[in-house]
Amino acid sequence: MKKGKFLGSLGVVSAAALTLVACGKSSNTSNEGAKTASKFPIETKTKTAKQGGTLRVAEETDTPFTGIFNDELQMSQPDADVSSPGQESLFDTDDHYKINDKGPATLKLDRKAKTATITIKKGVKWSDGKQVTAKDIEYAYEIIANKATKSQRYASQFNIINGMKEYHEGKAKTISGIEMPDGENGRVAVLHCQELKPGMYYSGNGYIWENAAPYHYLKDIPFSKLEASDQIRKRPLYFGPYKVQKINRGQSVTWVPNKYYWRGKPKLDKIIYQVISPNSASQAIKSHKFDIARVINNQWKQVKGTSDVTFVAQVPLAYHYMGFKVGKWDAKQSKNVMNPKAKMNNKSLRQAMAYAMNTDAVYKHYTDGLSFQVPTLIPAQFGDYFDKNAKGYTYNIKKANQLLDKAGYKKKGKWRTTPDGKPLTINFMAMSGQAINQPIAQNFIQQWNKIGLNVKLVGGRLTEFNSFYDKVQHDDPKVDVFLAGWTLSTEPSQEQMYSEGTMSNYSRFVTPENTKLIKDMDSQKAFDHKYRVDKFHEWQKYMNDEAYVIPTYNEYQIDAVNSKITGYSLKPSKLNNGHQLWYQVAFAK
Repeated sequence: MKKGKFLGSLGVVSAAALTLVACGKSSNTSNEGAKTASKFPIETKTKTAKQGGTLRVAEETDTPFTGIFNDELQMSQPDADVSSPGQESLFDTDDHYKINDKGPATLKLDRKAKTATITIKKGVKWSDGKQVTAKDIEYAYEIIANKATKSQRYASQFNIINGMKEYHEGKAKTISGIEMPDGENGRVAVLHCQELKPGMYYSGNGYIWENAAPYHYLKDIPFSKLEASDQIRKRPLYFGPYKVQKINRGQSVTWVPNKYYWRGKPKLDKIIYQVISPNSASQAIKSHKFDIARVINNQWKQVKGTSDVTFVAQVPLAYHYMGFKVGKWDAKQSKNVMNPKAKMNNKSLRQAMAYAMNTDAVYKHYTDGLSFQVPTLIPAQFGDYFDKNAKGYTYNIKKANQLLDKAGYKKKGKWRTTPDGKPLTINFMAMSGQAINQPIAQNFIQQWNKIGLNVKLVGGRLTEFNSFYDKVQHDDPKVDVFLAGWTLSTEPSQEQMYSEGTMSNYSRFVTPENTKLIKDMDSQKAFDHKYRVDKFHEWQKYMNDEAYVIPTYNEYQIDAVNSKITGYSLKPSKLNNGHQLWYQVAFAK
């Protein structure tokens, strides 16, 4: 699994409700939906499976998926979803995300030798019949690290592997720290590291890449042309249970069984992923158009009584957040560079904007509690790493005004000026998607207007998903503040999310204290669990105080599953690569 896939923006408030919410009132809040969802099973009932059938899965997005069928280059959740029938990672885990020996490959760590040995099982084959090899493991690292691919996956934490930094900087043609003792066509790859990290025993640690790429199939394509190639966009190769039969660009993908699949023959004849507008989701569920469809939480009341459907639910490892742009990504140096003079590089301004947001009222009230404010960037599912004493930013207009007054943001007429007396306009970017996203964005703008901040939507409207992340990733100077979300990996290390050397640190903040805390939580001392927990708690307090990234909400994830389906599960031990292991899914007899 990987550290993050970015989420679309899910709004949860109706236009009619805008005035009430903008006043910050949350009376009559109902948690009926949350109480119901908490009782739903995490998997379908086990029934006798039959061979055959076409499974239809809804991919709810208001924009075409980009269609990057390669995990090293892929970043968006829609792409990951539609890839999932074929995409399988190297490792399976237990229900605590600890890597076990049941997956396509095994992992052996040797702290003394500072090595991580990956052994691919015999018979794990690409869908063209070729055995997955050690070179396929090395090649995945090369795709990530070679600057020509412009992979968003590269982060300085990969430099823990000897020779990775030199390869990334173009000073070496190969990654010296990846050894293939049985040759490129062997099944063993040994990663020689500067040191091992405490999270390496768990999937999603971010230091060990958990996927392979088909070298024999892609090797003749220049790295600079890889992402746009037909082999990635139209005819991808995977070693998972299904292979691509047909791609209708941006709209649908049809999968058929991979006859070489190492676990055996999958049960289904076809899996069809089809894009559907989120606004049509409830009608699609009620009319049984799809066998599996995600419930849009603000539509829960419309679908909850649907017959012949099993509702499967969980609170996912994810969060939505507000980010403040305070710098840029320097591609030459492969690091974030903060601008001390950036408009949003004032802690009081950031904190004031966070306190002015009526986050809990907006997201909880209008989904019966299915969406809820989160206090930190470490979700509660991470157990004791989550700081349960963290308060986050609760609605407090008075405190917001006090912070701005004290920091010198004085009112000149309706709007506040900067501390040096210049006009202040804050450019805010929010994502389109559902019809209700517009009133949500307007609600927050109204809240900021109340404290004298002149906040305007970038371009005067909501921004489409793909364009949104293009602007975020490339540090569009027109963007000061943005609302986004992450689907997280299963090990809580923050190196690949918020360090100086990761592109995923979209706020571009870099401070000595943040760097130190992130290094400490993955240090050799952090093999002591209590020490690591303490560092995570320190980091959460620090991040909440600095307010470069403000966690906003998470939500129950409810899937409407055809009651004739068996083998559909959200349990960690039954997932692979963070997704449904489609090999297990079938129609019941």
